[in-house]
Amino acid sequence: MSNPIAVGVSACLMGEPVRYDGGHKHDHYITDTLGRFFHFVPVCPEVGCGLPVPREAMRLEGDPAAPRLVTNRTGVDFSDLMREYCQRTVKDLAKQDLCGFIFKKNSPSSGLFRVKVYNGGVPAKTGRGLFADAIVRHFPLLPVEEEGRLYDMNLRENFIERVFAFREWKDFLLGDRGMGDLVEFHSRHKLQVMAHSPEIYREMGRLVAEGKQMALAELFDSYQELLMRAFSLHATVKKNSNVLSHIMGYFKRQLTTEEKAELLEVISGYHDGFIPLIVPVTLLKHYVRKFGQEYLQKQTYLLPHPMELMLRNHV
Repeated sequence: MSNPIAVGVSACLMGEPVRYDGGHKHDHYITDTLGRFFHFVPVCPEVGCGLPVPREAMRLEGDPAAPRLVTNRTGVDFSDLMREYCQRTVKDLAKQDLCGFIFKKNSPSSGLFRVKVYNGGVPAKTGRGLFADAIVRHFPLLPVEEEGRLYDMNLRENFIERVFAFREWKDFLLGDRGMGDLVEFHSRHKLQVMAHSPEIYREMGRLVAEGKQMALAELFDSYQELLMRAFSLHATVKKNSNVLSHIMGYFKRQLTTEEKAELLEVISGYHDGFIPLIVPVTLLKHYVRKFGQEYLQKQTYLLPHPMELMLRNHV
């Protein structure tokens, strides 16, 4: 890819001692594994808005839809300070060409899901950190996730696939692109999108078919929204199995009886939860090369992210 893959990240996850107690929450999977492929842009909104290290711990209070950021013990309200920082920072981050963001879970500034919001001293896990909320609102198509959820293999795979897909789309937009280029991009991503949402793929197909009647900028914006909406949906075992069978259909007449039986057995084994996705994909890639299937060789589904990340190796 022509540009580095820039991903925002909560600075404490990079090992920076910016937490309220002067510590960090270094996540080695992020720095040591993802760091081989991503250029991280670390952000600590609490330090960024001028608060010291160490500092009094804070929490969200009030209305979950518009909570206040208040210190636990003294009750000092830093909501306005944080929101002013967020307004400035989202504009700065827009210049970083981000393709994703990894947030620190449970943080009153950076937590993405189920952050505690106190009302009358009683907490409910219904909130979102003020900074995380600002990012999601300003960059609605940006792939976002929490570090804790990355240890769920399905969530990890979905997030990382979205990041790589977003970078590829951004690279597409770098050139002087026309209608033919979009048709080619759409064709290469057909099976990958179908594994996430056959319905949205059909909607994308209709958009491309009618694209000549639209201004290119409008067409590309609409296509980008559908593309990222499709990838936000999970590629389930059932949808993957359908795609695998679809790929097999391209050369099933060229397979021997034994090869066909083996391939069907492997796809069934994946469908039934006995073997990981990488097994049928690897076998199909072998036949794609063996029979010189040019259309399939271009399909991003067969290699949507680096093999070193081993995202398809789990059952």
